[in-house]
Amino acid sequence: MSRDLPMVVGEPGLPDRVTIYEVGPRDGLQNEQTVIPTDVKATFVRRLLGAGLPVVEATSFVHPKWVPQLADAAELMRGLVDALGDPARELPVLVPNERGLQRSAELGLRHVAVFASATETFAAKNLNRTLLTQFEMFTPTMAQAIDLHMTVRGYVSMCFGDPWEGPVPVDQVVAVGTRLLDLGATQLSLGDTIGVATAGHVKELIAAFGDAGVGPERLALHFHDTYGQALTNVHAGLQSGVTTYDASAGGLGGCPYAHSATGNLATEDLVWFLNGLGIEHGVDLDAVVATSAWMAEQLGRPSPSAVVRALTG
Repeated sequence: MSRDLPMVVGEPGLPDRVTIYEVGPRDGLQNEQTVIPTDVKATFVRRLLGAGLPVVEATSFVHPKWVPQLADAAELMRGLVDALGDPARELPVLVPNERGLQRSAELGLRHVAVFASATETFAAKNLNRTLLTQFEMFTPTMAQAIDLHMTVRGYVSMCFGDPWEGPVPVDQVVAVGTRLLDLGATQLSLGDTIGVATAGHVKELIAAFGDAGVGPERLALHFHDTYGQALTNVHAGLQSGVTTYDASAGGLGGCPYAHSATGNLATEDLVWFLNGLGIEHGVDLDAVVATSAWMAEQLGRPSPSAVVRALTG
């Protein structure tokens, strides 16, 4: 692919390498209005792995009533395990409860994630629980996962703002996050679900986790680009020592329960940004751009990623 490249200019004090945690097949496709064929999803996942992404969150074992776009989770994962020959590959799945965990365990999957809320209103709308009683869902699920020698990632949504409640107190986010870590989560992904985070807020939240004994090595950051702040917020995260960033190929996705949650940070935009800083990540930009352009064709609309548009226009 013929294209310009950013000049590499490093910045003292930033990490040498980061992990890009790809969420497009799950967080991206769950918000689509139409159901994507299983074979297209499988091709999407395999192409992302082929582009060098070390972790690709493939789907969610949620009830089809709530997210019909991911009703084929078992079929998809069975096919991927057969094709890849390794159920322990870094293909995490979201499991909302014990039933979801059981279904993933039956397939031999080794990496799962649970999804919590930092606010009362979103806990009610997304989980039908309160801020406190949501943990009644996670505790047995996470305990069983750990007994099965699975790794468990904890997501916390609405960490920076909630469309119903407004700004979210930092100590409230820390309380939810540390509870998940205490239950056995190996990593905590802090979600800017509606894209209202700014750089200073990002640094403040990471520092507050540090004060609570949670270092940046246990955190991941999940930004949305609703107000064009996602890469600025990544930079703040890098300055604070965080080395794992969630991103979605082509900028797909949002949140089906929060209409103001527009697209995720695009994987390509993140890769371009990291390339300019000379930070290693292991992802082939050309390959992931081609994959996102292909998926945009399947969806019948242009990719929202600025880098995809620039390199394929």
